[in-house]
Amino acid sequence: MSALATQPPLPERCVLQSHVFTTFGEIRFRRSDTDGKPMMAVTLGEREAQLPLSSLRREFGIEEDSPDGRMLDLIGSALEYVPSLAPGDRLPTEVLTGEASWRPSPQHIRLATTRIRLNLVAWLSPNSRWANAERDEITLLRLADDQGLKDEVVEVAMPAAQKLDLHDATNVLRLLEEMSHELAYIEALRQRLLARVEGLCRRMAQVLLARRRMTTASDTLGQVHRLAMLAYKQLRDRFDDVDAQTGEFSSMMRNVDNQRAFIRSNRDWLYRNQRSWDPLLGQWDGVDEMVDDITALLAKTYQFLAPRFMPTKQWQTPKQQHRSAGSGTTGLRPQMAW
Repeated sequence: MSALATQPPLPERCVLQSHVFTTFGEIRFRRSDTDGKPMMAVTLGEREAQLPLSSLRREFGIEEDSPDGRMLDLIGSALEYVPSLAPGDRLPTEVLTGEASWRPSPQHIRLATTRIRLNLVAWLSPNSRWANAERDEITLLRLADDQGLKDEVVEVAMPAAQKLDLHDATNVLRLLEEMSHELAYIEALRQRLLARVEGLCRRMAQVLLARRRMTTASDTLGQVHRLAMLAYKQLRDRFDDVDAQTGEFSSMMRNVDNQRAFIRSNRDWLYRNQRSWDPLLGQWDGVDEMVDDITALLAKTYQFLAPRFMPTKQWQTPKQQHRSAGSGTTGLRPQMAW
């Protein structure tokens, strides 16, 4: 029997067996505010002690292949999708089954379904009036209830089944629905993340133009705007990759399992991005940058963007920059992973 076959099933909840975890009292797992690494927080009276999971393993001799060692691995992965975990909490489905622990809206399902319908029609009816339809949100929603498009999809479903060796038109329509559900998450993140970051860049550009005569403010805002544009480009490229990979109906349906894994991998990466961006974007939503003093928010935005998107020199505080200038050294920093 293979090692894979003897692996115990993944537990659905955060369960730790060692007495170490019961002697601490109230514990909670979350990511560190300073470096983002998974850690255990312990409440000691009115104070809180924090211990990185790597140190926890080492200090208490928790072996990697032990039940608690495997659970700590799951906790570290789970904290990519939830803000915190306590013993007894249910683990997010992303680490258990690959399903998302959140849901797209009906509108996002409509967007994804219409996009795939258009791809199907474009494959088998390239001269159809829908074959070259735009794929922007307004057009997709307008066509979502278009009876002519629905009729065309039903008409080409049988020829599609024959070409894909699916034997029956209902199999094509079933797979279309399944993949629409997977891609609905991408549509949700396109709206909840990409569109919001694009909007932030647009707002910054408008403020930069309005304040171009204020040299100091323009310099700071200009630097933050450039970093935000780099962030937006990275996100847009990721969505473009997903659209290109899933845009050909025949290719997607011939490799459903691989395509599903590809979509979910990108879904999870984008969702982690969204969770990182949400607090900052929420603060920008609450200000009128033409009226309010945004100096503090600009500083916070720079602190968020610089370590992730500074293209060449390593992000440094002003004091560190001064020391580096004195020593004549600079540091290259790779793009930070989410």
